[in-house]
Amino acid sequence: MKACGGFEHNLQSLRVVDLLEERYAAFDGLNLCFETREGILKHCSADNAAQLGELGERFLQNRRPSLEAQIANLADEIAYNNHDVDDGLRSGLITLEQLATVPLVATHLQEVRRAYPDLPERRVVHETVRRMINTLVSDLIQQSERNIAARNPATLEDVRNAPAMIAFSPEMHEKQRALKSFLHTHLYRHYLVMRMSAKAQRIIGDLFGVFIADSRLLPLQFQPPAGQAEPDRARAVADYIAGMTDRYAIREHRRIFAVEEMPVSF
Repeated sequence: MKACGGFEHNLQSLRVVDLLEERYAAFDGLNLCFETREGILKHCSADNAAQLGELGERFLQNRRPSLEAQIANLADEIAYNNHDVDDGLRSGLITLEQLATVPLVATHLQEVRRAYPDLPERRVVHETVRRMINTLVSDLIQQSERNIAARNPATLEDVRNAPAMIAFSPEMHEKQRALKSFLHTHLYRHYLVMRMSAKAQRIIGDLFGVFIADSRLLPLQFQPPAGQAEPDRARAVADYIAGMTDRYAIREHRRIFAVEEMPVSF
């Protein structure tokens, strides 16, 4: 999509709720309030922010979103980091021994093994992750309370003009950073994950190319109008592909590109 406006996943989420969802007779999208839409749009390039009107102003002026949006941002970070720890362990791509070098994990892993020496490893993992989440959430609440008390914001404008008030303590921020660094090195850059990423790029590239070349291959409800400009056609294709699950994308690729032997009639 580089030649047709680019692709940003947060902008795509906003596009889904603003335009692509079709639930109501009078308008497209879900008619969400400004604050909810602001919470969805956590990151945005300056070029795209300039096209979003009021919603994009904070990115251009280096202002903060609402406290609720700040909470959603860090809650998301807690969720996916700990999910990736659990997922990496269950898949065998990382081990508890490797994770024991990460301070945030090591503390809780040692506590669990000391308290429950005969616990099966699967339950050790669940108990360790549960305690990590509790520690992160508790620290986030306590540090945020201190930050809010120190700033004492009276209005939303006070929140927007202040540094981020929803935050981890400096010590916990460093531990969270170390966990993210570990996951980047040992999980996201694991050779098996890199192989799957290469396959995913191939599948998405193939699908995008074939649908751009002939949009009649798209399901009827996703086909752009005849004669539509290329950037708009490309955006329609991107909307369709971005809405796919992994399994659906693989099946769609197979349906279009796999050549299966057909029975011959005489």
